[in-house]
Parts: sequence; C-alpha cells; structure tokens
Amino acid sequence: MTSRQSITAAIIARDAAHDLPDCLGSVSWCDETLVVVDDRTTDDTAQIAREHDARVIVRQFEDWASQRNSALSLCSTNWTLFVDADERVPNTLAEEIRFLLEHNRPEDGFWIPRINLICGRWVRHGGWYPDYQLRLMRRERTRYDPERPVHEVVLFDGESRHLTQPLVHYNYRSISEIFTKQAAYAPYDAARLKEQGQVRPRSLLGGPVREFCRRYIRLGGAFDGPIGILLAVMLAAYELRVRLLALAEPS
Repeated sequence: MTSRQSITAAIIARDAAHDLPDCLGSVSWCDETLVVVDDRTTDDTAQIAREHDARVIVRQFEDWASQRNSALSLCSTNWTLFVDADERVPNTLAEEIRFLLEHNRPEDGFWIPRINLICGRWVRHGGWYPDYQLRLMRRERTRYDPERPVHEVVLFDGESRHLTQPLVHYNYRSISEIFTKQAAYAPYDAARLKEQGQVRPRSLLGGPVREFCRRYIRLGGAFDGPIGILLAVMLAAYELRVRLLALAEPS
C-alpha cells in the first residue's frame, strides 16, 4: 500500500457548453482538470470550464489525435483520465479508479467499458457495449498515433487491464447528429484508407455489406430492435461514404 497517486481528468471540447458542467462535475474528485478547447469553438465552453476551476488551454485544431497528445503533454500528474464532454464518470467508476490509485498496481493503463445512449436508447449490442476504451493511463507511457487522426489509437508502452465499472456516453442525440459527426470524420478515414491502399472499386459494395452484417448479425445489433438496424444501416452507409471519398482522392 502506498500513498495515492495523482490524476488529471483531461477533456477535449468544442462547442460543449451544454454537456460540460455535468461532465466536469463527474470528475471533480480528480486532482486537477484540464480542458483543451478547440479554437473553432463558438459558445461558452472555455468560460464554463474556468468557472468550474478547470485549467483551460485553447488550441488550434489539427486533428483529434493531436489534441489528445497536447493534453498529455500539459498534464502534470502521474495518471491521465480522458473523458469526452458528452461522457460522465459515475461514482462506481470513480471508486474503482481511486482504489487503483491507492494501491500501487503494476499496470500502466486501464481499459474502461463504455455504455452508449443513442437517440434516447441504451444500446447494448452491435459493438456498442462494452465498447472498451483505453482512457486511464500513466502519462509517460502513452501517446496517440498521429497516423490515426480520427478514432484515435493509443500507442501504449506497458501492461494494461480491463476495469469493470462503465463510463457513460451520451452519444448521438438525433439522426441529424449522426450525419453531422460522420461528415466530420469521413475525410480523415478516407485519407487513411487511401494511404493504406485498401480501397478498390469492387469494395464499394462488399465493404458496406460486411459492416452491416458485422454490426447487425455477428455483434447482435438485431437484439436492440429498431435502433439496432438503424445504426447498422447508418454505419454501412458511412463505410460506403468513406470508400467513395477515398476513390475520389487524387493518387
């Protein structure tokens, strides 16, 4: 048993005034809170963060991986807990994390299960739960892959373990929000697909069909009812959109 190790809650935010107060409240037990605000923000995100005693950095947006790497470099504590503005850390998860920090665990990172609320429904199949995310990490052992600017991937040097208590994600609130976020992500995914040489005209049909079958059948999206088939269709459509954009990019 050792003295408790310190932790920073790091939040990447853009136009998050609606979500940020509850998010910040759920991480108030951390030793410090850092909010990296996208410079394209048009609402009171930065002001709200300061009112909740968070350290605020307004940073020019390059991509999501760069924002997270910047946050890591700004943290001063042993551990970093990444939480998005539309996520909440329930008391049960906070207690599990505090227990780990009070006991000198050998692991350097922890995968946290995440449960998603989508269009007002808790979605438990189709790959949406437990939806493990590597969010709790020793700062000096971690960085984000610059080759994955969206849907970020942690380059992690160390041992990891899975936690049991979930992070709550207030995900897409409407169909239009799904389309909006897909429009933001698609160019990045298309560029990565193009660089990897993984897009061919014959994959335009096969890729979306495989994604639908994976989500709806293999991962059990059918058990979620109408929202399950809607999400499977929309993710298949996203796969098609990405492949069309990749094909349209000049070689």
